[in-house]
Amino acid sequence: MATLSDRAFQATFLVYLIALVLSLFYYVRAQAIIARTRRRTEERELVTVGAGSDAPISDVAPGTEGAEGAVPGDDALARQRASARKWGGATQSVIWLGIILHVVAVVTRGFAVGRFPLGNLYEYMLMITAATMVVATVVVQARGSRVVWPWLLTPMLVLMFFAGTKLYAEAAPVVPALQSYWLPIHVTSVSVGASIGLVSGVFSILFLLRVWQPVGEEHGFLAPVVRPLPSAEKLDRIAYRLAVYTLPILGIGIILGAIWAEAAWGRFWGWDPKETFSFITWILYAAYLHARATVGWKVGAAWINIVAMGTMIFNLFFINMVVSGLHSYAGLN
Repeated sequence: MATLSDRAFQATFLVYLIALVLSLFYYVRAQAIIARTRRRTEERELVTVGAGSDAPISDVAPGTEGAEGAVPGDDALARQRASARKWGGATQSVIWLGIILHVVAVVTRGFAVGRFPLGNLYEYMLMITAATMVVATVVVQARGSRVVWPWLLTPMLVLMFFAGTKLYAEAAPVVPALQSYWLPIHVTSVSVGASIGLVSGVFSILFLLRVWQPVGEEHGFLAPVVRPLPSAEKLDRIAYRLAVYTLPILGIGIILGAIWAEAAWGRFWGWDPKETFSFITWILYAAYLHARATVGWKVGAAWINIVAMGTMIFNLFFINMVVSGLHSYAGLN
């Protein structure tokens, strides 16, 4: 079962890598479609102004323009859009296959060790990347934002590569301190909250990028990169709604960890480095939600959300692997 888990993890990485390539093709097609659509719109406006109100504007009946201003009368544009939809559908199908393999890797690892696979950093990374991909897929499909997949898949592949090469640990029993029914309860809640927070942070980064390069006003060498992104309002709305779930789930995880600490160490809170940074992360998410609800603070709030995500990643790697504390057993040993 341990070997099957390892093979499933490797296959998952390969499938996600293929999905990244497909998503980049879709991204490029979307960029070309938007650029062509804008040129068509400008041409129609010039014809309207130059010919006067009595001249025909185009071969399209009023009100029949497609999404994003596309003109169905343009056969080449229609073919581009059909091709792009195929690339987007292929990307999503491959990602679902990767998620299935990812879940298989998690489940078989659990069977191999005879417990919930959350006893070391490799297993935690295996769980958190799987949860992140599930959250991202639900958000992308619900919001119709397949174009953001390259921005989501790239950090996931980096995390999985690091987990498989630097954090990998053979299937084995955990240290006595982790042999508790609190392990799946506490760590699962934290990993789910962290997964939602990671996706929220990525959307806040894209929001700031879109604020810098508004729709229709892209400029500079990054213009082709930013052009396919959704509007700033949509990106900000997704980031905010995800953070609304992140705050209570992380809070529950911290509370459950305190209860476990009392049972294991005889105290609820001891300002251990990991406890401290977990609390700081939770405070930052609370600050983000408060700032986001304040008029005129959307950009500043997005920065807070990104700092919260950075603090969470710092807590995951630096605190676990470098700083000495009561949670040091969660490292590479």
